[in-house]
Amino acid sequence: MMSPHPDSTAVVDVGGTTLRVATGTDGVRPPSRVHRVRTAGLESAPHAPVDVLQKRVVDQIVHEVRELCPGSLERVGIAFAGPVTADGLVTAAPTVWGEGGLPLPLGELVEERLQVPVTVVNDLTAAAWRYSAVEREPFCLWTVSSGIGNKVFRDGGVLVHPDGHGGEMGHWVCDTSAEAPLCNCGARGHLGALSSGRGVLASARGEAARRPEAFASSGLGDLCRSGPDSIDNPALVTAVHAGDPFSVGILRNSLAHLASAVGAVFTSTGVRRHVIIGGFALAVGKPYRDLLVEELSRQGCFGVDTTEIGTMVSLGCEDDAHSLVGMARILEERR
Repeated sequence: MMSPHPDSTAVVDVGGTTLRVATGTDGVRPPSRVHRVRTAGLESAPHAPVDVLQKRVVDQIVHEVRELCPGSLERVGIAFAGPVTADGLVTAAPTVWGEGGLPLPLGELVEERLQVPVTVVNDLTAAAWRYSAVEREPFCLWTVSSGIGNKVFRDGGVLVHPDGHGGEMGHWVCDTSAEAPLCNCGARGHLGALSSGRGVLASARGEAARRPEAFASSGLGDLCRSGPDSIDNPALVTAVHAGDPFSVGILRNSLAHLASAVGAVFTSTGVRRHVIIGGFALAVGKPYRDLLVEELSRQGCFGVDTTEIGTMVSLGCEDDAHSLVGMARILEERR
């Protein structure tokens, strides 16, 4: 049986901030055509009810696929930022439509409207399949962007329960205090609330408000002269690249929680390879990886010395096609 032409296959990556639709990837190379739009979810309409946001996102997926593929569409793969069951049911999506809401049969809804087969998996599940082509031992893929997620790839597949459980370390409780930062899921003290791009930004604004003199004299303060509320992630990334001690200290503190999570996955599974992707982590780049390794070395990994810890963590490809390429690879595997 011949594989469908890559241009007749649409792959979609639904994130909390950006929705990407692409064609022209065979599951190895990045797609030849990618269209990016702001996700029509929580960030674009923060006060809308969950059911309204769910409908907006479904409508957006259908519209963008039709726009990019007006001709001979044969199949669609959707990588979604949230737990997904084996039959394509999205059970939660804190970064896309916030807390609560009924599970959404995303695959069924999109398939009904596009009239082609639709496969839906978690976005990190899809991205892990991309890296399975190059990683030669079991690995854990982490994304650090508007939220945090992870997936372990081992023995030819991603370790995830058919009901979608697994690989949700972004909702691992790191801070049990009553004042812990609020996660998008509605709970407090989760890893994603502390160490995601959103979490680091909140920490930076909070620290700048608590220490106005230190902020004012910092490199970050020079970039954000209107005050703490004017801090954004691009400014924070620029300040870290410039070696600003104020900004580097904020990032280092946030990475203590992520290092603990990496250590927990290693200690519980024995998986030593950890690949980091996601818009925020890759924007910071090498300093992000180096600070994470430093913190992981400081905390320690049972049975592994500091030299080995230095080989455990690496950054992924410097693009935003991780889930798109992996989704195409999944479609080929399931053909």
